[in-house]
Amino acid sequence: MVSVLLKIFGSNNLELAEDVVQDALISALETWKIKGVPDNPKAWLYRAAKNKAIDILRKEKFSESIDFEDPERQLLKSEYTLANTMEQLWDDDSIKDDFLAMMFACCHPEISEENQITFILKSLCGFSTKEVASSFLTSEDTISKRLYRTKEFFRKSGTRPKIPSSNEIVPRTKAVLNSIYLMFNEGYNSTHADELVREDLITQALLLCRSLTEHEKTNLPEVYALMALMCFHASRSKSRVSEEGEMVLLADQNRNLWNQELITLGNQYLNQSAFGKSMSMFHLEAAIASAHCAAQKFEDTDWKLILNCYDQMLAVSEDPVVRINRSIAVAEISGAKTALESLKQLEKDSRIQKYYMYHSVVGEFNERLNQHQLARNHYELAKRLTQSEREKSFLDGKLKKLSHLTN
Repeated sequence: MVSVLLKIFGSNNLELAEDVVQDALISALETWKIKGVPDNPKAWLYRAAKNKAIDILRKEKFSESIDFEDPERQLLKSEYTLANTMEQLWDDDSIKDDFLAMMFACCHPEISEENQITFILKSLCGFSTKEVASSFLTSEDTISKRLYRTKEFFRKSGTRPKIPSSNEIVPRTKAVLNSIYLMFNEGYNSTHADELVREDLITQALLLCRSLTEHEKTNLPEVYALMALMCFHASRSKSRVSEEGEMVLLADQNRNLWNQELITLGNQYLNQSAFGKSMSMFHLEAAIASAHCAAQKFEDTDWKLILNCYDQMLAVSEDPVVRINRSIAVAEISGAKTALESLKQLEKDSRIQKYYMYHSVVGEFNERLNQHQLARNHYELAKRLTQSEREKSFLDGKLKKLSHLTN
């Protein structure tokens, strides 16, 4: 909604657009509590935001806060054209185009990449400050400062939402894709919601990425690769939670529950990504996800191929999260002791020491080596660091198992 409202009010009125969205959400909570959730909640919210925007336009018609002389806003000043113009702006196709245009506007070269992604996730995708901070493995205070700097840029620059020209599209697409993938990851493995899997975020990420594949300027190899990657991951989402609501690891998942249509679609997108001269991180991650989906049983997984992909990723960029994931492949090929040795260099990384997954993985390797007290220490630390109730419950199960072994 923010992207449409910025088109209505102008990019210098970002806070006004956010206020309208907040008002619509508050109104929804108050109304739905009494009358129940409508059949189409999204349409209800759009209508509420549109009506609020119309009220503001009428109120500010003779003020200077909104530039009605701008060609995009001239038809919003007259009562004769206001209603029809607003209907066109809130059309589903227009909303999708405006959202993509705003995402690219957020990826202006004068905004740092981390600020670009932060702003997209918070203001356009509806993430909380806590969720964004978790995605970046940083503090909420840091995220608030990034948001302030980005809002100041939009207020002062007057940057307009639009799909960039052909020579600008490649560098800006990288930040857009990273934002979409972070959104997907929050849906696939929610950090703060009660649910482990948030289908709403997964669906939104898939729709956004697919719209990029359908646009002549943005159907780049890495876009198809990300689409493939998300299809492969999404195909397994139903098997990641047991009937009792507990988290299920890949090795224990019922592969009959995997969505074969999404796996087939993922393979199609992966094939479509094989053009051009460069190979992105998304290509390598999609290849890893494809290897998991191709295995009929966990024991059939091509771990050597997966390890090779992780090595290629680390050759491009030393990413500690990639190194953690690589260690899992190392453990399957060479054992837990070698896997632990592969993580030695992360022991002094203060940022990764605050990442729950690192301690969960190290705990698992120590458990396999019968180092039960070390395993317990890392599981307990992982539990303190994660915000996900599902993950806490999973770690409780690991700790309970260790208690039985040591008693």
